[in-house]
Amino acid sequence: MSQSNPQPSNVVEVTRPRRRLHRRLYDWVLHWADTPHAAAALFLLSFAESSFFPIPPDVLLIALVLGARSRWWRLATLCTLGSVAGGIAGYAIGAFLMDAVGNRIIQFYHAEQHYERVKTLYHQYDYWIVFLAAFTPIPYKVFTIASGALGMNLLGFSIVSLVGRGARFFLVAMLLYRFGPSMKRFIDRYFDWLSLLFAVLLIGGFVILSYF
Repeated sequence: MSQSNPQPSNVVEVTRPRRRLHRRLYDWVLHWADTPHAAAALFLLSFAESSFFPIPPDVLLIALVLGARSRWWRLATLCTLGSVAGGIAGYAIGAFLMDAVGNRIIQFYHAEQHYERVKTLYHQYDYWIVFLAAFTPIPYKVFTIASGALGMNLLGFSIVSLVGRGARFFLVAMLLYRFGPSMKRFIDRYFDWLSLLFAVLLIGGFVILSYF
C-alpha cells in the first residue's frame, strides 16, 4: 500500500516563518486604520506595494472606506496616486538599479520564473499586460520593475498604470460605499476572480470595438 511522501521538514520550517511574517505585516497594515495618520499610511503603503512591499493596499483601503464611507472617492484617489507613484519608482529600479536592487526584490519573492515569463509577455502584449497587472492580483511590482528594465515608454507605462490601478481601487471603494460590510465579506472571498473576470470582459470589449 503506497504512502504519500511527507513534506520535508526544511520546507515546513521555511514556510511557517514566512506565513507568520506575512500575518504580522497584515496586522501592522490594518492597525493604521485606527490612527490619525491613516491617510498618509494608505498613500505610503500604496507606493511601497508597487515596487517591494508584499501586502496590497486594498487591505487598508477597505478598512478606511468602511470607517468613513462618504470619503470613498478621496481614499480611492489617494490609493491610486500612491500606487502609480510607486509604480514609477519600480520602473526607475528596473531602469537604473536592476542589478543592485531589482534582481534582489525578484529573488526575495522567488519570482525569477515569473520575471522571465513577463519579458516574453511584453513582446506579445505590450501595454495590455501592464494594465492586467495593475488591475488584477497579478504581482504588479514584478511588472513595474520589468517595465523599466525592458525600456517601456515611461509616459505610456504611467497612463496604463493610472487606468488599471484607478479602476481597481475605485471599484473596491465604490462597492464598499454602496453595500457596506456585506460587500467586504464578498470582496475578501471573491476579489481575485472578480477582477480577472472584469479584466477579461474589458479587454473583450476593446477587441470587439476594434472591428467596428
